[in-house]
Amino acid sequence: MESALFSSATAGSERRPGWRVLAGVLRAQWLGLSLGVGAGLCWTAGKVSVPMLVRQAIDHGIAGGFSDRLHWALLVLCAGVVAAAFTGFRRFMAFREGRRAEAELRVRMFAHIQRLHFAFHDRVPTGELMSRSHADLLQIQNLITLIPLTISNLVIVLAVSVIMLSIHPLLTLFALGSLPFVNLLGRRFSERLYPTVRGLQEQTAELASVVEESVAGVRVVKGFGAEQVQQRRLEHEAEDVYQMAMSAATVRSTFLPAIELVPSLGQIFVLAYGGHLVLDGELTIGTLVMFNFYVILLVNPLRMLGQIIATTQRAATAGDRVAQVLQTEPAIAEPAAPRRLPARATHTGEVRFERVTFGYGAEGGPRVLADFDLTLPAGGSVALVGETGCGKSTVAKLIARFYDAAAGRVLLDGIDVRELSLLELRSQVGIVFEDTFLFSDSVAANIAFARPDAPAAEIERAARLAGAHDFIERLPDGYATAIGERGFSLSGGQRQRIAIARAILADPRVLILDDATSSVDSEKEHEIRAAMREVMQGRTTIVIAHRPATIALAERVVLLGAGRVLCEGTHEQLMRESPAYRRVLAAAQEQAR
Repeated sequence: MESALFSSATAGSERRPGWRVLAGVLRAQWLGLSLGVGAGLCWTAGKVSVPMLVRQAIDHGIAGGFSDRLHWALLVLCAGVVAAAFTGFRRFMAFREGRRAEAELRVRMFAHIQRLHFAFHDRVPTGELMSRSHADLLQIQNLITLIPLTISNLVIVLAVSVIMLSIHPLLTLFALGSLPFVNLLGRRFSERLYPTVRGLQEQTAELASVVEESVAGVRVVKGFGAEQVQQRRLEHEAEDVYQMAMSAATVRSTFLPAIELVPSLGQIFVLAYGGHLVLDGELTIGTLVMFNFYVILLVNPLRMLGQIIATTQRAATAGDRVAQVLQTEPAIAEPAAPRRLPARATHTGEVRFERVTFGYGAEGGPRVLADFDLTLPAGGSVALVGETGCGKSTVAKLIARFYDAAAGRVLLDGIDVRELSLLELRSQVGIVFEDTFLFSDSVAANIAFARPDAPAAEIERAARLAGAHDFIERLPDGYATAIGERGFSLSGGQRQRIAIARAILADPRVLILDDATSSVDSEKEHEIRAAMREVMQGRTTIVIAHRPATIALAERVVLLGAGRVLCEGTHEQLMRESPAYRRVLAAAQEQAR
């Protein structure tokens, strides 16, 4: 699935992109992680000191007086306090840096996803992106958290090994002889676990996509009585996740018990051979107890090896998936040296298409526009009419540069839109789509989306012009009323009027109404048309519509077909002279019945 959704930017070594992401995170967090590692080393010193102090207490303190025994007891207590204090600080720094890395990566991912072009979002499911922006980042956070813990545990293994070797090499060999087997098991564990972890994360992303689509499209699901269809889809994806999770669990349940058991064999050898040395007088009881303490102390670090390997593999896989998003280059890029639009004046807002060719999808796909030429005069209003799929909405999307033309040019006030900064271009082109999207916020915040600092008076004026003020005033809290998700707490007509008010408040030089009154009843549409005439004065307006009443908003009508302009003129003129125009309107009226 991933190869179909994302570019081959990450081709080559599967793991390299993920490791590069992890390396970048580590470089950014080096100071906090260093403090965590330092705290871990202090914890290690405390933990390693305790068995040595116990050895001295047994071999020398017991034979001495009360003061000697108290002296060694207090030293053991101090070492324990040091270990306890620094383990708290170590964990705090580890979790702080892990969470910070997760938060910064999430912001970076969100910003990059926002920059990606429309074609990317057409292709990649929302659930897939949500999985990569949440579940995969949690895997990276878990690895960052484990770094100070892992390093301190590795230092314990090294320190204990050196101490034991310096005291009795042969007994140390019995105690640590199992370590090579642990390393071998760990490598085999890593090789077996990686593909199952990657498959699990991919299947989880597909499950998230089904859930997101079912929740977002719940009205469509219920409208067609398709609950059981979605239920079966969900069950299928959930079963795939379960099977992949069980494959990973099988790998873990096979290797982790062996990784945990092997170090314990060392303790058996220590007790057997060490007891023999004590009886022969070659080893003190305190030294044998210390060896046993150390063997027990090594069990947890070696037991963590399996967890560390598994976490590293999950994080590397997550890093690959995050890298696939971050390495996807926006097809709609900012120009290196953007030009500026001329200052806003009476005669600004001219739009011109010069031999534009465009098609959705891969090269060689069907063309929506072919050698398309059209000029929209500054301050004028034009209605685009045509059969479904003739390219009306595509014209709007090319003006705002949601997509780039395959050939030809789109100019705004004489400047190729590819030479303008995206922020300036889109602030000057306002679009109201037929499929209205409102945010889960107040009515006022939705209207002021493009201008969050707009005064309340301007928000109300925009609402009045869009014919929305009266129904807003009747809402429980007026303009402060919270709108539910996607605005579904309002009717379709109410949502569209708020969307129109949002475009009006943005005050663009080009206003595009993409069938923006389709959900408004005829009486309210009449009110909106009357208000819109004031808004359209001195502003280039493109009306994409089928109903004659809406088309009447425009001074000129352009009929599109086969990716070209078939004819243009006034509505009355085309009704008299163009059979194709009459057929399009008749079909639209028939469909509306």
